[in-house]
Amino acid sequence: MPTQRYSVTQPAIETLFSWIKMGEIAIPEIQRPFVWDSTKVRNLLDSLMQGYPIGYLIAWKNPDVRLKDGTSSSGKRILIDGQQRVTALMAAILGREVIDKDYRTGRIRIAYHPMTRKFEVYNIAIEKDPTWIPDIAVVFDPETKLLDLINEYHAKNDGTNKDEIFRSLEALKGITSNQIGLIELAPDLDIETVTEIFMRVNSEGVPLSQADFAMSKIAVNEAYGGPLLRKAIDYFCHMVTMPDFFKAVKNDKEFASSEYFSQMAWLRNDTSDIYDPSYNDMLRVAFTYEFKRGRMQHLVALLSGRNFETRQYEEVIAEDSFARLKDAVMKYMNESNFKRFMMIIRSAGFINVSMIGSQNAMNFAYALYLTLKDQGLSPGEIERYVRRWYVLSVLTGRYSASPESQFDWDIKQLDLQGSQEYLDSIIDSVLSPSYWDSVLPQEMNTSVVSSPFFSVYKAAQVKLGDRGLFSNDITVRDLVEIKSDVHHIFPRDYLKRHGYQRGQYNQIANYVLTQSEINIAIGNKEPRTYFSQMRDQCRGGPKVYGNIVDEERLNENLRMNSIPLCVETMDACNYNEFLAMRRKLMAEKIKEYYYSL
Repeated sequence: MPTQRYSVTQPAIETLFSWIKMGEIAIPEIQRPFVWDSTKVRNLLDSLMQGYPIGYLIAWKNPDVRLKDGTSSSGKRILIDGQQRVTALMAAILGREVIDKDYRTGRIRIAYHPMTRKFEVYNIAIEKDPTWIPDIAVVFDPETKLLDLINEYHAKNDGTNKDEIFRSLEALKGITSNQIGLIELAPDLDIETVTEIFMRVNSEGVPLSQADFAMSKIAVNEAYGGPLLRKAIDYFCHMVTMPDFFKAVKNDKEFASSEYFSQMAWLRNDTSDIYDPSYNDMLRVAFTYEFKRGRMQHLVALLSGRNFETRQYEEVIAEDSFARLKDAVMKYMNESNFKRFMMIIRSAGFINVSMIGSQNAMNFAYALYLTLKDQGLSPGEIERYVRRWYVLSVLTGRYSASPESQFDWDIKQLDLQGSQEYLDSIIDSVLSPSYWDSVLPQEMNTSVVSSPFFSVYKAAQVKLGDRGLFSNDITVRDLVEIKSDVHHIFPRDYLKRHGYQRGQYNQIANYVLTQSEINIAIGNKEPRTYFSQMRDQCRGGPKVYGNIVDEERLNENLRMNSIPLCVETMDACNYNEFLAMRRKLMAEKIKEYYYSL
């Protein structure tokens, strides 16, 4: 018979409140901010009043750790599921303030009608209606005398009965005596098992990531500054997308006086959106870089004090892990580091957020940047390796299938083999001549406009200074940054009329960037028609597309856009032949670009 790895109890809500106040159960705020609307809070209270179940809470006990003096310290229980429900109850019943999705602090006021025993979200009309108690927190306030409240309500509402009012308010106060299911998970369970239990119990099936568990471990460890560290990660990731959030962070007096605040203050003037990390991204980079590991479950274990050799938990390991993680987070947030990394990515031609398809590729590239910087490589070498590794990662989908395993392998090999030796060996073996000549052209047989291959192709055009199709002066960089159309070289409607399906006419080898006015002028003309018109334009004929009026300039424009010159004689029957030719040319451009990085 398998060992039961959890216990189930049914404490009263008021007991749960007292546990939280005493610190026996910690709310890690991994799901912050509070995302429920007031109507959902009202419905929760109504369910309690009706005696309906409101689901289970799940707590995971931190393992007991061995202190430096050899004694054992009992770990806290961390609430990993049910935070929103508990926060809702504490906000409505105890009058606690919450932070909303915009990080503004405020109250949730739920009104109560003693005569009908109904709840409603507070509003001005309710405030003016004497039949409602506008805020139930008043009823639960220890300073409130129930008899005075009954007399006051009775005086305002003729025809009411004091006994009936008393019974109604007693019923309201009695909801904190209702029991709630609490599943307490054993401290030695691994993350995968905890996640599986969570998913099976949670009817909404909202997945928890391993970063969520790491954030919970960070948030509840006050001894090593966990709450401030958690805020630093949370605030940085919010401010990087919303610089105005700086004002809210500044109002957090405790945090504003910390070293974290000064380290991230530069974000208030940052407008770049190339890399907007989540706390998952930030933790992954900091952990991979500092601990030379890629599996987030190991971060959770280390923050708990796990000794991987003895399989015991030691306070000294938890203390060291928090110190190292803090140092890595500070380096991650450092203005020079972050901006320098962004500059490297932009210098590779990735100048717009729409071109960033793989967040994990970005994450490892940043971890690589920090690693190479620590190793003392010259700025030029760092730039070259980070650019090339990022492009390799995007082209090959290196961190797409099993990112944690690949992170773990790569960062360990960088440490074991030496960074330059390992990076060079992978680049040479993965991007072999056969990759450029055969593999890449075959992989570009796709119709997804957001394909990583097309993103890299656009980056290549940006880096190489190419101009848009038929453009004399407007560069691909201009088109990406400002306004451009993705033009079908063989127009879509033209191909549809000839029986081609969506997956055929939307091939990325049929895409080219061009000015909107040129795209509109071309319309649905077949290639041999409008390319011939363009050739006539360069021989003194009427100007119909752009400003190129020189044949040498036109040929150069076709080359930089990877378009074979024979397109001028092609019609729908030659479409597949054209795609094969262009994929080869696009692959050659990407290769030229890659070795220029």
